[in-house]
Amino acid sequence: MELRRTPAGEPEVRDFLERQGAARVARRGELVDALTRPAVVATEGGAVAGVLTYDVVADQCEILTLHVARQWSGVGTQLVAEAARIAAEAGCSRLWLVTTNDNVDALRFYQRRGFRLASVRCGAVDEARRTVKPHIPVTGNYGIPIRDELEFAQDLR
Repeated sequence: MELRRTPAGEPEVRDFLERQGAARVARRGELVDALTRPAVVATEGGAVAGVLTYDVVADQCEILTLHVARQWSGVGTQLVAEAARIAAEAGCSRLWLVTTNDNVDALRFYQRRGFRLASVRCGAVDEARRTVKPHIPVTGNYGIPIRDELEFAQDLR
């Protein structure tokens, strides 16, 4: 597997994110265009195996999106490790992300990689559905209603 840093607007990256429904992400009350952010792309055999988009602001690095073509393949772990390297290079003290309450696979994944639950915004997804992204599904993974945002963070210092 190869990792490379690239703009998320690159055609193969854009297509991958659009297929995942991750070109625009609602979080913290706003709609963020992931295609305007930098990305780390994992490729295997010339095909996109995963994409992580991120944003460095001041001394914090946000993982905006993380999607892989095949779960349980190790691609996500490598992408998160690369995001941590990018954050360290930028002098960041914190790596963080937002996911939703239905994403139990992500809850397991991030905690096993050293992230801690930093905050819960009850009803934040309900509000985002009303105000910035009406096509967010009402029900998500495992039949769980999507209602809340969960923020995970990892201290880098």
